[in-house]
Amino acid sequence: MAKSKSNDAGQLDRDAILKFIQKNPNRADKRSIAKEFGIKGGGRVWLKTLLKQFERDGVLEPETPKTRWQKQGLPAVLPVEVLAPNDDGDVVCMPIERNFRGAPPLIFLTDGSLDAAPGAGDRVLAKIEPTGEGAFLAKPFKTLPRPRHDIVVGVVEAGGTLRPTDKRTKHDFIIGEQDRGTLEPGMLVRAEVVGTGRLDLPKARVIEVIGHENDVGAISLISAAEHRLRMHFPDDAVEDAKAAEAVPLKGRVDYRDVPLVTIDGADARDFDDAVWAERLPEGAGFRILVAIADVAHYVRPQSPLDQEAKKRGNSCYFPDRVIPMLPENLSNGWCSLVPHEDRGCLVADMTINAQGKLLSKRFERGVMRSAARLTYERVEDALNGNPDEEIQPLLEPNLVPLKAAYDVLVQAREERGALELDIPERMIELSEDKSHVVDIRPRERLTSHKMIEEMMILANVAAAQVLEAVEHSVMYRVHDHPDPIKLENLANLLDGTPVNIQRGTRLTAGKLNGILKGVAGEDYAPMINEAVLRSQAQAVYSPRNIGHFGLGLESYAHFTSPIRRYADLTVHRALIHAFGLGEGGEPLGASEAPIPLAESISECERQAAYAERSAKDRYLAAFHGDQIGQIFESRISSVTKFGLFVELDRSGAHALVPMGLLPDDRYDFDGKTLTLEGRRWGRIFSVSQRVQLRLVEANGLTGSLVGEIVGEAEPAALDLRASESAARAAAKNTKSGKKVKGKSGNQRKRP
Repeated sequence: MAKSKSNDAGQLDRDAILKFIQKNPNRADKRSIAKEFGIKGGGRVWLKTLLKQFERDGVLEPETPKTRWQKQGLPAVLPVEVLAPNDDGDVVCMPIERNFRGAPPLIFLTDGSLDAAPGAGDRVLAKIEPTGEGAFLAKPFKTLPRPRHDIVVGVVEAGGTLRPTDKRTKHDFIIGEQDRGTLEPGMLVRAEVVGTGRLDLPKARVIEVIGHENDVGAISLISAAEHRLRMHFPDDAVEDAKAAEAVPLKGRVDYRDVPLVTIDGADARDFDDAVWAERLPEGAGFRILVAIADVAHYVRPQSPLDQEAKKRGNSCYFPDRVIPMLPENLSNGWCSLVPHEDRGCLVADMTINAQGKLLSKRFERGVMRSAARLTYERVEDALNGNPDEEIQPLLEPNLVPLKAAYDVLVQAREERGALELDIPERMIELSEDKSHVVDIRPRERLTSHKMIEEMMILANVAAAQVLEAVEHSVMYRVHDHPDPIKLENLANLLDGTPVNIQRGTRLTAGKLNGILKGVAGEDYAPMINEAVLRSQAQAVYSPRNIGHFGLGLESYAHFTSPIRRYADLTVHRALIHAFGLGEGGEPLGASEAPIPLAESISECERQAAYAERSAKDRYLAAFHGDQIGQIFESRISSVTKFGLFVELDRSGAHALVPMGLLPDDRYDFDGKTLTLEGRRWGRIFSVSQRVQLRLVEANGLTGSLVGEIVGEAEPAALDLRASESAARAAAKNTKSGKKVKGKSGNQRKRP
């Protein structure tokens, strides 16, 4: 390697040093790196700082107590479980032994030496190869036995069999003789696998009847049971909650005369945050109060309530119910900021200047009395000049300055380059008796929504900063930079648009915003927004701070929802301990090592998200259950080796179109251009293409939708084949000194 010139200003390429460490782990100490790159003098200080930064970010970790460093990686051979394909059609693997630190490694399944490709749920022994982009490839060479099912959710069938609701399970179960007399066909049950029955099928013992297969209200319970969510509180935790009483005023700041209000959705089930703002004199900025229910007063470290909350990690929200982190006596009682009743709270008292910069912050324990329980829609109407009788007296002393403070915070957000995705959220509306889905409709995105979000973000930043200022440990909410492989996929998509990603550069959220603005209004804009979202790393909890990429923040901690997130409870306890605010405080790490705790609650969050998503898929399938044979205007959302995923315009549901239901032909998959091309007729199916889909299957119990393409598909708004061809031509002619202009995708002729 050619040595660089001496560098004392930190201008040396960080990636070059990382590549050297990866290739030369035995020469990866500071002295060897300095010698290799010719770093001298003050540059050595920069190098030491850089290596420490790498360690703190989790990119590197010390191999020994000495100053030797090693790139984090995975073993050359690893047992992995194959997951279902994601929206991109990528098949991802998860290590069976999940003892990795922080977020799970990104492992893509690729061709190996097995006779047949493994499917979702299969376990294999695979050779692991780094991609050089922070991810790994798994090449399977040996099939491992699947784990024995210990719990299964299914439908009772005539003849005493149990049909599982998990579409990945390909066989039925035999119900034990002792259970059959009390069961009827169509019942939904949770069962325990206890051995092998007749026909060599696994035998199951029924634990609980969940409902009936025709009852749409059981959908949430199916998803909760499949993802092992904790449905019942132990008796000692319930007794703890029942013993709760009103907080004493002694030792607390009295905020009862401040017109704090809660602002939530009309369907909100708990109220754990309240807000208030006032203008500072002479236009100097704003004072903002964010009051959060004092959960730490009731949930003490190591108590039965605490142990159960830690195991749950967070509340889980379904269209018809909530599985709470805390018993109802707290979540809907003493820790819910209901109007006109005294409630204990932890208050972030903050000031910002006219540019939205956080000038001061302090945290107090107090007692408040909510002036009103408001909804986003009512606040929106009030801010637009149509207040109702309850809101009218709250406008000037609170809501108008709150909106003005939001306006300057939005300006500051734009200046720091927080990511601004436009992903519509759809609401699932159930009938009053929750027996069927009435409608699926987009949730309107109001200014009042954004206003509360910005106040919560400000309080979360303030909590992280004040704890850092006193050198107190923090449970951060961290969000890493996007995955390079996913960014490459995004770059490929953008090749057919007026915007592009400069490959090989480190992207910021602000640059991604520029891309989103560049495609705004185009037919394919929703697809690009989805692609940008999928390119993002997963936000997790960690005691090691790497910042929050999406929000463009250096320090961020969840403070605002301890009623439904255990991470927020740890932040409340840290604040109480750090600033001597009374009982119930505890420094992070006092009861449990911070890294395992962070991993545990991050995993709980993932499981809850999976359960919520699977329930949503089931509700969408149930909504379309009586629409078999109907034709829907749709768009191809992803292209895979086994067919297409198509998004229905009406509901946003995703239906699978397997190869066998594509127009008659044999199709070849191109992973680079994300297309299927027919060998005989030359039909091409690609991402973002509009198609008409006839629904042929909708199963609310499994959440599966299957359709077939009918008629001739329109050309795609983006043609990745054309852009790929243009890129190759450009590369070829660049070598000969020629310049080539590539055609856009919709200029390409199609059969």
